[in-house]
Amino acid sequence: MNTLAISFGLTGLASLWSTMAGALELSRFIPIVLWSGAALSWVWLIVAHLVRGARSTESLISQLRHPAQGPIAAIVPTVGMLLGAELYLVWPIGGFILALTSFVAAIAFAGWILAFWHSGHLNQEAFHGAYLLPTVAAPLVASAVAARLGFPLMAMGAFAVGLFFWVVLVTVLLSRLAFFPPLPDPLTPTLAILLAPPAVAGAAWFAMNGVHDDVVSVSLLGVLAVMFVMQLFLIGVYRRLPFTLGFWSFTFPAASAATFLVQWVELGAFRGWQIVAVVAATCVTVLIAAIGIRSIVLVSSVRRGVRRAEQTLRRADDVAGRAGREEQIDPPRSHPIG
Repeated sequence: MNTLAISFGLTGLASLWSTMAGALELSRFIPIVLWSGAALSWVWLIVAHLVRGARSTESLISQLRHPAQGPIAAIVPTVGMLLGAELYLVWPIGGFILALTSFVAAIAFAGWILAFWHSGHLNQEAFHGAYLLPTVAAPLVASAVAARLGFPLMAMGAFAVGLFFWVVLVTVLLSRLAFFPPLPDPLTPTLAILLAPPAVAGAAWFAMNGVHDDVVSVSLLGVLAVMFVMQLFLIGVYRRLPFTLGFWSFTFPAASAATFLVQWVELGAFRGWQIVAVVAATCVTVLIAAIGIRSIVLVSSVRRGVRRAEQTLRRADDVAGRAGREEQIDPPRSHPIG
């Protein structure tokens, strides 16, 4: 399921250039092309997973319960909500139906996976950045989408859910990173998701309240700044990683951070803010394009294409999953005193 991040990243890039088009009064041609590409990738990945899943001996429910893969499935309804909000601009009925269906699916999946997490089938070493997707990223995206579609109360409720689980799960994630062995290399890019919550929450807050500075928007900008500095110090870790399809985990967080930055520099309206916006959008576009090109080269340079290229991700997933299963099979034994 890690490959679902491809559609997530392309959707983030499309959203970034939509914001750029509004801020700099650019043609809508680039955002339309990017949104079309994001929609095609979303549909293609869903169909590909359904086709391959039908041929697999592994059931969908076992994938959703997998300690490493399961949370990543939240990308499907999250991207669906973003696509629905964009489609709403040109086809209100179709966009509303897509956004609402995706919203319901996101709620159902979040409730189900929370119940599963409380069943005692996980351990700390299986925890990684993608665990923020079902209960942090999805609600915050839902908040922004609901605000854009004219449902302010729903937007506020989703915003509160996202903030609550952001605090809870980031605490768990930072504890796991500090006190347990490092993540397997192919899962290390999921650390970039720490950039996304303050940026997506900021975009949602602006969608609900308008683009202006207040205590909440400034606070979110401050948190984003700290998360960005942390990512700078992680560049050395990222550079030593061999390229895998897991690098798509960098794309949506980078795009969402750049989108929030563009909104802030437009709000600041200082001399040369347009240059800052263009530089930020260009850097993220180059990053995503480079990851896309490297992915094509990786897939085309190995036998059996995508399946071979996915092997490193599957091995990393299995390492995380095996750690959880081993703890269930062989729980720690208590020793009598004396």
